Amino acid sequence: MISNNYNRRKFLMTSGAAAAGIFLIPQLLKAAGKPTRKIGIQLYTLRKEMMADATGTLTMLAKMGYNEIESAKSEKGNYYGLKPKEIKSITADLGISLISGHVRIDGDWQQSVDEAAEAGQPYLICSVLPKNGQTVANYQRSGDAFLKAAEVCKKSGITFGYHNHSSEFEKDGQQTLYDVLLDHTDPNLVKMELDLGWVIAAGADPQYYFNKYPGRFPLWHLKDMDAKTKQSTEFGKGSVNINGLFDHVKQSGLKHFFVEQEEYSSSALESSRYDLDYLKKLKYFD
Repeated sequence: MISNNYNRRKFLMTSGAAAAGIFLIPQLLKAAGKPTRKIGIQLYTLRKEMMADATGTLTMLAKMGYNEIESAKSEKGNYYGLKPKEIKSITADLGISLISGHVRIDGDWQQSVDEAAEAGQPYLICSVLPKNGQTVANYQRSGDAFLKAAEVCKKSGITFGYHNHSSEFEKDGQQTLYDVLLDHTDPNLVKMELDLGWVIAAGADPQYYFNKYPGRFPLWHLKDMDAKTKQSTEFGKGSVNINGLFDHVKQSGLKHFFVEQEEYSSSALESSRYDLDYLKKLKYFD
């Protein structure tokens, strides 16, 4: 006969394990790569505001409801005049996360990596090719440069990535140059930040890349584009199916995305607010 004490101990052990399982679920989902529901913004969207008052602009974005940010190198450095520790402290106080930053591969690469590590950001993104030239050979050389840059990043615990524009989807002979770049780099070292507006403006199909190169695109630039002018616009006013893109987050490998808008109907702040409100109404954010 089993004693009451045994049954009680068994109950406590079972219920304790169940409770522990409940607390482990978020970590397990995170480890499985469950897409984020946080909304980020590329600070180039508010470049004039950031140059004039970086702290004040970050405060306004946090109040709007943005959760994550990506910086972009300016005349004042990688963080609009703020030191790496300053932007880390400011964003922490505001409850937003510095996820990434746009820089160039140049003579200051090691400094950019060191600053990114000091700021606590997990990604560092090259925003342009190291050298000009719309040829397969140049894209292969660029891929080699990316691998070297990525190795430097890896030593500091940072993930390297590359951000496209529209020119990458041109062809040299029968080869699409963006495909050359993807095929010539190690997917474990070189990630891609897919600027969806420029992909579509170039006449390419994001879904094609999600299917051919699954998991290669942990970062997105979410951007709507006017098909005629090839200029960015507020969400829902251009030719990009913003809502439909979120059907492909699993194939993409999406972890973070950043709203980016370069031209505005009225002002950068108003467009940023409009785009945020638009996203919050989509089923992905329910």
